[in-house]
Amino acid sequence: MARLPLLSFLLLCSGVAALAAFDEDNPIRLVTDEARELESAILGAIGVARHAPAFVRFAARYEKKYSTVEEIKRRFGIFVENLELIKSTNRKRLSYTLGINQYADMSWEEFHSQHLGASQNCSATKGTHRLTEIVLPETKDWREEGIVSPVKDQGRCGSCWTFSTTGALEAAYTQATAKGISLSEQQLVDCAAAFNNFGCGGGLPSQAFEYIKYNDGLDTEQSYPYVGVNGICKFKPENVGVKVVDSVNITEGAEDELKHAVGVVRPVSVAFEVVRDFRFYNGGVYTSKTCGQTPMDVNHAVLAVGYGVEGSIPYWLIKNSWGKEWGVGGYFKMEMGKNMCGVATCASYPIIAV
Repeated sequence: MARLPLLSFLLLCSGVAALAAFDEDNPIRLVTDEARELESAILGAIGVARHAPAFVRFAARYEKKYSTVEEIKRRFGIFVENLELIKSTNRKRLSYTLGINQYADMSWEEFHSQHLGASQNCSATKGTHRLTEIVLPETKDWREEGIVSPVKDQGRCGSCWTFSTTGALEAAYTQATAKGISLSEQQLVDCAAAFNNFGCGGGLPSQAFEYIKYNDGLDTEQSYPYVGVNGICKFKPENVGVKVVDSVNITEGAEDELKHAVGVVRPVSVAFEVVRDFRFYNGGVYTSKTCGQTPMDVNHAVLAVGYGVEGSIPYWLIKNSWGKEWGVGGYFKMEMGKNMCGVATCASYPIIAV
């Protein structure tokens, strides 16, 4: 098996590269040489194939590392398949667009196993959220009120449920105290198994809220940082950042309840089914004819932080946990009114102690 040096790919602007040429010891020059060597290695492995330049640019932007000629060829083949999916979808002129992102060299099977959770029956057939006669705002974006915490990245761990959980709790805490906080996803990965959660194998925000309630708290991110792998529980009561008194469930599929909760209460943990094209979402209002809506279909937990209308399509505004470079600053819009992909099937939000 032919081996290549492990190289980080960096995009360099031509102006910086030109300046570096004058200094033999300039580290930017060294990175430039490394990038050129890598480009040469990629083109040497795949030749002058039609999409080779695009693959080189992709690898550079996302600092991909490939150790063998065989791996380069395999990743390039996957990249081409994904590129064709993106282009064919965009040609349909749907309400959303797709684009190349950090997942473009991963097969659907790889992505599914590394970034999505296993299916669990997550619904509350009859919820506990109470509708009121209050007139809802026409649009809502809790980011404008400063209570939504920054987008995080779950990495190659099916821990989306922990980020949905902490996102809801961080918003509730900031709403109640006017102070920001970052809470520990890793504690949930390591410690919440007794409440039918499975670390990097998946879990549910509703069950995480129950764990935090009976555990008497969730530690801060600073005291219990995220590492993205299953580990031994290291919870310390002295580092608790928030406590949960109770949680509220939305009735299965009831988007009126969900809109009421998001409109007048605060951001809500939701889940939906990610299907093949969604991982390349790049903008617009996402809709699908292939995703399911049942409690056993949903496979990814996120945080609904608002709603609105784009063109003539009502949408949910949702915070993801795949980093800020994904989607639109880490967010996406999902069509409202059809329980699209099960977005209202498994929704809940916490009530914290203040």
